[in-house]
Amino acid sequence: MSWDRVFFYAGILGEVVVIGLLLLRGMWRRVPIFLSYNLWSLLGGAGAYFILRDYRQEYMTSYLVLAFVDSALLFGVLVELAWSVLRPVRAFLTGKMILVIVALILVLGAIIWPLAGMLEAAHLSLEKAVLAHLMQTVSILSVLVFMVLAAGSQLLSIGWRDRELQIATGLGFYSLVSLTAAMIDAHASTWAQYRHVDVYVVASYLFSLVYWIVSFAQKEAERKEFTPQMQSFLLAMAGATRVSKVSLEDARSRKVRQKEER
Repeated sequence: MSWDRVFFYAGILGEVVVIGLLLLRGMWRRVPIFLSYNLWSLLGGAGAYFILRDYRQEYMTSYLVLAFVDSALLFGVLVELAWSVLRPVRAFLTGKMILVIVALILVLGAIIWPLAGMLEAAHLSLEKAVLAHLMQTVSILSVLVFMVLAAGSQLLSIGWRDRELQIATGLGFYSLVSLTAAMIDAHASTWAQYRHVDVYVVASYLFSLVYWIVSFAQKEAERKEFTPQMQSFLLAMAGATRVSKVSLEDARSRKVRQKEER
């Protein structure tokens, strides 16, 4: 059996076990997008493997679609992780807070976008270059989210037994290896060099799957309350969001009244 098949079947098995643990432990209710991401990886990966084997001419188009959806779902997972971390104070936050999180991650992505372009291989076509740019931007975001959660774990009252940090750790490791591979690919000149790098990327994904399986199989630690400082900061942020919304509504009302008076 070739290494391609070994990696393929190992990945399928790992994804099935991760999905099973998410369902069995009831974690999918907290992280439904992460569940969707794993389901997509399972079905999309299997589909890509059979397309490459039986329909090589259609593989590149299929790969572009799969990679775009994968990046979109991964972005959703990052938003979901940030929202899930706020569980202890979500009762005090408005539903608009998740839009603030989306906006913050989008702004961070816009800042990262020019940096991600530095990792692109010069020989790529325009559509492949844009897709690679997008994937690298999301990968850098994944690494940064992991670093923020790990560095701020004390303020956020989370540890390595909390699901959010476990998910971020697996994604962060895989994304870091993928970024390293992208830098190497930019200077690779032969198929053998590309192939060698891809093996490490696949191996890092399998390692993340094993890490999630071991972590999710264990009982999760009881979630702690945020520190008073963090609670005050989040509530102040939520309050500022409400004030901004009220101010905008007042401004619109004044404009409407002024038009009616004229």
